[in-house]
Amino acid sequence: MGAALAQEAPRAGVHEAIAPFPREEMQAVFAAGFAAILDRHMERALPSDLITWGLAGFTAHDPSLRVERQGRELRLMRARRALISRLLPSDSTRGKPEAIGMTAAEALMPFQEAAWAASPAIRDQRRDRLLRAGFSAIFGHLDPFSRYVTPEEAQLARERRLGQGSVGLRLAAQRGQVLVAAVTRDSPAATAGIRVGDRLVTVDDEMVFANDLPGAELLLEGAPETEVTLVTQRAGRRRNVTLRRVAQRVETVTTETRDGVLHLRVSGFTALTSAQVSGFVEAAFASANPPRGLVLDLRGNRGGILTQAVAVADIFLDAGEIVGTAGRHPEANRRYMSLSDLDLAQGRPIVVMVDGRTASAAEILAAALAERGRAAVLGTGTQGKGLVQILLPLPNGGELQLSWSRIVMPSGWPLQGAGLLPALCTAGGDEAAATALAALRAGQQPMGAVLARLRALRPPVSALEATSLRETCPGLVGIERDADFAQALVTDAAAYQAALKR
Repeated sequence: MGAALAQEAPRAGVHEAIAPFPREEMQAVFAAGFAAILDRHMERALPSDLITWGLAGFTAHDPSLRVERQGRELRLMRARRALISRLLPSDSTRGKPEAIGMTAAEALMPFQEAAWAASPAIRDQRRDRLLRAGFSAIFGHLDPFSRYVTPEEAQLARERRLGQGSVGLRLAAQRGQVLVAAVTRDSPAATAGIRVGDRLVTVDDEMVFANDLPGAELLLEGAPETEVTLVTQRAGRRRNVTLRRVAQRVETVTTETRDGVLHLRVSGFTALTSAQVSGFVEAAFASANPPRGLVLDLRGNRGGILTQAVAVADIFLDAGEIVGTAGRHPEANRRYMSLSDLDLAQGRPIVVMVDGRTASAAEILAAALAERGRAAVLGTGTQGKGLVQILLPLPNGGELQLSWSRIVMPSGWPLQGAGLLPALCTAGGDEAAATALAALRAGQQPMGAVLARLRALRPPVSALEATSLRETCPGLVGIERDADFAQALVTDAAAYQAALKR
């Protein structure tokens, strides 16, 4: 083993009572987290890497500390002095993940304790912040969607099924920042003067990140009549705003009929979404004047329950495969099938609208309908979140939201990275969209070559290729005339058939 723990001697006359390091909680949480990552994460990680990355995150609150690794020796440094140096445990993965995770966590604890003893900045942090920082550093090396969920966040997520409070904000990620995409009229946010385009910097002193919008949105949620404090920025000036959450009823499915076409908006996938969709569709097509087509609006839909997206697809598809998942863990490899030949839309044309905020389960639904030739897709490129997360409990009441599989369409192409691209792209403005619609009416396919490239992808997809494809129809948000173009496409037989061709 390496050198024993070394601490700086206090200066003469200075007596600082150092709070004890919460070793028991830290070890228990990291041991469970390491075991889950080693066993279930879609990417293979070595125990020594988890220790090194976790320590780097833990010490991130103190820039005077740095982590050095040479072979199997790990050091925690301040300037040129090693506060502690130890040999890392074996990277053998033989044995149960729980035992390997515990061994790795035990090896991490002396380093965390040394950092705790040496750094007032680290001791000033709440335990959940230190845990989040450690796991964030680990997941920064593995995937962009796994995250540590605090006990409070986990409880709020469970309570969402019963009701939640809202401040009236919708968020979007642009140029690496979290921006306000929409403000609900007469909401607490609107009353406080928050505007579309404002940058959101922190929520209750927690930084928000563009690559974790679900995490940012979760921080905004809470019980009705509770307060949340935001730091926003506009034109370079920051302001603190404290808002009181108000009770809201979440409806994920709404409908309207326009000139004989049923427009169905699905804003998310909860446990009741498929039942609501089937109820609306069945009632509409059983009426005396059934719709001549259906527009399924998934713009801004950030996903939700995967099996609910599959169930909605099943409403419109014949028997066959809808989507598959692939991961390291045996249970992560699944095929989701359509079990019924009953199409509640009775074969009428379907157009699916998507945009840059369409993600996860919503992308799966749109891609499944397009893959099977059941719907034409219109709008812009989607977010490209093609990873499936599971929630794993931790000893402190928190959870790990862990990416354990990739979404793979039946023909083999993955959603992660490039996302889904539309047959009719509206990202170039009204004139370009009208030109593309005219081309479809003439039997041409303006996006045909791009869609062929997309479907030829196989995992893993390079960032360069994903970016190249996404640039052909950038993922914009809130294009006003999308519904008008969807109405035109769903009622024009020639254009619709051209948009369906693969």
